[in-house]
Amino acid sequence: MRYRVRHTTRYDYASPVSLCHNEARLTPRVLPWQKIETTELTIEPRPAVVSERADFFGNRVTRFSVQEIHLALSVTASTALQTQGRPLPPSEVDKDWQSAASHAPRLPELRQFQLDSPFIMRESALRAFAISSFPPGRPLLEAVGDLNRRIFETFTYDPEFSTLATPVREVLRARRGVCQDFAHLMIGSLRSLGLAARYVSGYLETLPPPGRPRLIGADASHAWVAVHVPNWGWLEYDPTNGNLPGERHLVLGWGRDYGDVPPLKGIMNGGGVHELEVAVDVAPIGDGDEVSRQGALSGI
Repeated sequence: MRYRVRHTTRYDYASPVSLCHNEARLTPRVLPWQKIETTELTIEPRPAVVSERADFFGNRVTRFSVQEIHLALSVTASTALQTQGRPLPPSEVDKDWQSAASHAPRLPELRQFQLDSPFIMRESALRAFAISSFPPGRPLLEAVGDLNRRIFETFTYDPEFSTLATPVREVLRARRGVCQDFAHLMIGSLRSLGLAARYVSGYLETLPPPGRPRLIGADASHAWVAVHVPNWGWLEYDPTNGNLPGERHLVLGWGRDYGDVPPLKGIMNGGGVHELEVAVDVAPIGDGDEVSRQGALSGI
């Protein structure tokens, strides 16, 4: 599949901002099943300083500073990319989940995905919630798939329920939240069992109801989970939709939790109260559509 993704974030401030420093994680990762054709980042007002780097997890980060007085900040990422289906692990690596839990501590690169992180704490309540999917001896992928299904079937998607500050235990108690909450919940449950799990940030192509047109800008960022399978690698699960991510899931980046991969974050001098507007559009590209081969960083 080929897609064109446009993600716009706009801040309108009540009072002037004289200086701001920001980090944007808005460029999708290059992966064996995900190829970036073009990418462009447009920043208004024009930043005085721009640089790029890879963060600790290998995500692409653009740093920029706006050093003129402004009342609004707009950041738009436009990317054309191509996706394929993810590989699946062979049956011979799907050992019992206890073996996977004991395997993780032996690999230092996995420890950060097995321990607590700022948004996700291991808790007895999360272990108790997960354990019915993980009886002794059950194969890892079968157990994780069952947990993924249970979250999908027993939790209610409710964008009015939670904020970034809502603890995972409250999501578990209320059995409601959004994709970020369900990803944190599943990761916390897996880590409470000793397994290594990470947070994946990206986009999902959403399909309109039959007979209804696509609404430009009405899509949203998405979040899901990846679990480490010993002697193979990372396998992704989407608890919000109860499935395995495929061609319609576009990966921006990953980390321990949301705090490692926010699309945009920064600090500013001034501004006061502000209004935030985010618009995301994930549109398939047909065979006859033309995509410019020139990627750029605009607003410089």
